[in-house]
Amino acid sequence: MGKATDIIDEVKKVICGKDDVITMVLTGMLSNGHILIEDVPGVGKTTMALSFSRVMGLDYGRVQFTPDVLPSDITGFSIFDKEKGTMVYQQGAVFHNLFLADELNRASSRTQSALLEAMEERQVTVDGNTYQLPNPFVVFATQNPSGASGTSLLPDSQMDRFTIKISMGYPSMKDEMEMVKTRKSGNPIESLEQVISSKEFLEMQKEVTEVHMDDKVLKYIVALVGQTRASELLERGASPRATLDLANMSKAHAYVSGKSFVTPNDVKAVFDSTITHRVLLSPNAEMDGVSASEAIEEVIKFVAAPRV
Repeated sequence: MGKATDIIDEVKKVICGKDDVITMVLTGMLSNGHILIEDVPGVGKTTMALSFSRVMGLDYGRVQFTPDVLPSDITGFSIFDKEKGTMVYQQGAVFHNLFLADELNRASSRTQSALLEAMEERQVTVDGNTYQLPNPFVVFATQNPSGASGTSLLPDSQMDRFTIKISMGYPSMKDEMEMVKTRKSGNPIESLEQVISSKEFLEMQKEVTEVHMDDKVLKYIVALVGQTRASELLERGASPRATLDLANMSKAHAYVSGKSFVTPNDVKAVFDSTITHRVLLSPNAEMDGVSASEAIEEVIKFVAAPRV
């Protein structure tokens, strides 16, 4: 918990008044997952990713996605070397510990799909050859709200690969005033200190996997995901990958909270962020104005939590 608290406190120097969001992002990273941040421009999505890379000593790379970005810009490409007489592979932009896919939903579907293998297998395949990505590896993606000018929907297969989806939201008046004050003497990101190294981050991820989960809690997780498939409010429920992510997120939440075991409250705390973007509302629920978060809340109410 000590290192996790230090990381959160350092990032808070730049991201004002979003402690819950910062904690959820760190939880997602510790679960060995990928982060999707959806919100309007200018609320600090890119700043969040850059802050975490600096505080955690992670090699950082960024691509500003536009319709003309090609898949080879992301995964890399092969060119002919006249001196060697062979094709030589040139690494793409994805080869970093923390890769920021900024405004991902402005790119074409073809370019968006270039990230699928990287996010799932931590590797890319170019011209029949497979290349391993750095370890640790995490994708931060930002997107403008669906329907915003110049955007297209991310495919379901890609949404399912994001461990969590969160929103920054506008700051309060107090936090916005504090933000302005902290920038009087320059960009506060430049003053951030590195709290851990990438090696220590890997050790923390390993410690998360060792957090104990009782079979009662595991059964609760499976029952919750199963209920998303049975709910009348949902046309499509969460996938088995979501079950794995929910279990990992619950362990990471317990770890960040300073516990060595998972409780049902840990599961509830991460359920919305882990599941909401993976489900599809039924037509009747949409007509009634029910949101995905409200449907997920009904799932939590329906499934009884065990006593641990």
